[in-house]
Amino acid sequence: MRTAGLILLTLLLLPTASFAQSSSATPADVFRPMFVPTASAAPVASTPSNALNAPTGYVLRSNDQVAIEVFGEDDLRTNTRLNGEGNLSLPLLGSVHLGGLTLAQAATKITELYGHDYLVNPRVNVTLVGYAKRRFTILGQVNRPGSYEMPEGSPDGVDLLEAIAMAGGYSRIAAPERISVRRRSDIGDDEILRVDAKRLAKRGGESFQVRPGDTVTVAESLF
Repeated sequence: MRTAGLILLTLLLLPTASFAQSSSATPADVFRPMFVPTASAAPVASTPSNALNAPTGYVLRSNDQVAIEVFGEDDLRTNTRLNGEGNLSLPLLGSVHLGGLTLAQAATKITELYGHDYLVNPRVNVTLVGYAKRRFTILGQVNRPGSYEMPEGSPDGVDLLEAIAMAGGYSRIAAPERISVRRRSDIGDDEILRVDAKRLAKRGGESFQVRPGDTVTVAESLF
């Protein structure tokens, strides 16, 4: 009888001991998460591979070609030229005036327009992929007179001596000291500028910029 009582007492104490051992476990032992997600950086719109390295603060002009990327919205991707009035046709938005804006200002404007009615927190990237065709003309005593496009890296102007080099240099009867440049002024009138390229070449530190639309004429030597 005494043995049976001891066995019964042992059986009654076992659940209590097991419970005490379980209650001593730390919360971390009771619940240990299998995966803890980490925050990742927010993705940004991509840059086209043919994007140009535009000068800092470059201002968009008529006929410039730009690429518009909206992250996560492939249907809104655009790659085209501004029209003659500086406007660009964009999906959903229609005609948007970007002429006179920097690339950053254009991106801000498009972001605000898309975010106002169509998208939540849009991320827009605007890149320049082609300059407008800007030309100048050289006439007179050069070896290859004609019309030339501004170099890609100098869309707003090219040094006079470089422009003459593009036209094949002076002819043998040229008068570099007597060069005239016809330029359209801001008020729409033509003005004639006189330039002594021989003096510029000798001094080295001075330069004269030929602008888009200019007509350069190299005079003939009088001797």
